[in-house]
Parts: sequence; structure tokens; C-alpha cells
Amino acid sequence: MPSPDALTQLLATRDWLLADGATGTQLFNMGLSSGDAPELWNVDQPEKITRLYSEAVEAGSDLFLTNTFGGNASRLKLHDAQSRVHELNKAGAEIGRAVADKAGRPVIVAGSMGPTGDIMAPMGTLTHELAVEMFHEQAEGLKAGGADVLWSETISAPEELKAASEAAKLADMPWCATMSFDTAGRTMMGLTSKALAQLARRLPQKPLAFGANCGVGASDLLRTILGFEDANAPIIAKGNAGIPKFHNGHIHYDGTPELMAEYACLARDAGATIIGGCCGTTPEHLSQMRAALESRPKGPRPSLAAIEAALGGFSSDSDGTDGNAPQARRTRRRARV
Repeated sequence: MPSPDALTQLLATRDWLLADGATGTQLFNMGLSSGDAPELWNVDQPEKITRLYSEAVEAGSDLFLTNTFGGNASRLKLHDAQSRVHELNKAGAEIGRAVADKAGRPVIVAGSMGPTGDIMAPMGTLTHELAVEMFHEQAEGLKAGGADVLWSETISAPEELKAASEAAKLADMPWCATMSFDTAGRTMMGLTSKALAQLARRLPQKPLAFGANCGVGASDLLRTILGFEDANAPIIAKGNAGIPKFHNGHIHYDGTPELMAEYACLARDAGATIIGGCCGTTPEHLSQMRAALESRPKGPRPSLAAIEAALGGFSSDSDGTDGNAPQARRTRRRARV
């Protein structure tokens, strides 16, 4: 029987793990220009990527995602870098491996794989075979660089999640997955939390853990987490640090470190095991999230009223599971910020 992977081993010793926060927010603060490919920095400015990972670990993260969210051929083609998929993913994972190995405690390097940005057939032009090929190419680069686990995130279409799952199986890598439920409790392509839990059981490579990331705020994300009640797998919660607001020429997320500390504990109480942040979540947020999780006892499963009282109101009346959701929409998503 094969030995357990690093994430499974760590999960066996802990009631919760703290994941990382935002990638884009931190890189923009380091000077990344809007529209540039963050993945190029894995080769061109590795010292900044080392800093990105190190700050998460120093803030208390047990797991961080590599700077490879847009590292598939479709995304990199926008920057004429489609021939560098293996190189850029390998470099991003190698930097992460070096940071994790120096941490002095177990830290998981999760190879981030975001969506292709293309619409899957038959509505779009992206075939299943091509999607698998693109994700597999990225997965092999992350594996070569020393990633412990592959991590598909911000996925909207179940067909794309299936392709990522098949690619993980081809790469013989453990795999986790999160989708973004940002349309009245559904993904942009119409999937509900209940539907994801059902899908996870049928995928070619079953995820070690799955859940939700990004979305439209911490309250909505926790409502989605409550929908994974019968998951039969560790649940991931990576919510945004509040709501984005335009201020002085840039986007600012209004969630304070104190609010994210409340979110982290509520996420644990709602059933999440791997808890982190997404857009707007900085090392300061992570530090307070860690302190709260360590110091506060686990509470009862929160009600929607308790979530709303602690974190603010929901963006919609529906959680997506009652059929009262808008039609699926088509868009191209760029990156976690």
C-alpha cells in the first residue's frame, strides 16, 4: 500500500490547517502591473516569489499555493509564453519547496492550477481532451518542482473540474479542488455546493479535500461551506477579505484582520478543515486568523443569522440550492487578488 501523501499525513495530526491568503494582492503591492503575468516572476524575480511564500509561512500558514494560478497554456498564450508552461510551473514549485523545507515545521506546497479562461464545449471551443492536456502539462511542471499536492481553484464549470481531475490522475499526484460560488450561491456556470459535493465522489481522481474560494465575501462563502454538510472529505474555505471597493485609484478589500479572525473560527465551526483567505487577505490577516484558531475553542455549527451578525449580510437571499439563481454567465477570470 502506498505511503500517505504529505497533506494526508498532516491532516491526520491536526483538527484544522491554516492555508495562505491572496497572491495577486501581495504581488501588486510588490510592483506587479495590472495585465502582467505573475507566473513570469517565478523566473524573472524569484526573490519576490520567495518573499510571497515566506510571508505566508511566517504568518502561520501550514499550506501555501504556488504562483502558478494562470500557468496553463491558454492563459500564458496571452503573454506569448505558452511554450514555457513546464518551466514556469516547475520554477514556482521549486521556490515553494525551498521555503517549505526551511520552515522548521511541516508546510505543504500546493501547486495552484486556475481555470483556462476558455469556455468548455459544446458552448465554447475548449474540448475535454485539450483541457486535460493543458492541465496535465501544468501538473507535470508542478510535480517536477516538488509540489506536495495539486490545487485546482476558482473553477466554475464541472466539465473543467473533471478535466483537472483527470490530469491529476495522469500525473499521479494527490489533488484538491475549490470552486467559486459567486452567483447567488452558485458558480458562474450554475453549480451549487450540493452539486459539487456529489461531483467530488464521481471524479476520476477524487480530491483529498474540496470546497470554496473567492466569491463575493466571507459571509457568502461560509453559507456555501454549510452546504457541504455531507462531504465525506475535508472541506476547504478560502474567503475574500471582505468586499472590494475602489479607493484612491486602486481596489481595496474592506475586511479587517479582526473580521477575518472571526471568519476563520466560524469556518472551522461550519465544518471546514483547511481555512485560509483569498482576495485581499494579507499576512496580517493570516496572523490574526492563526491566533484566533489557536486560542478560541470550537463552537457550535453557526446559523445564517450568526454568520450575518459577525461578518455582515449576504449578497443574495438564495444560497443557490433552492433553484432561485440567475442564469449561468460567461466570463474570463484572471487571478486571485
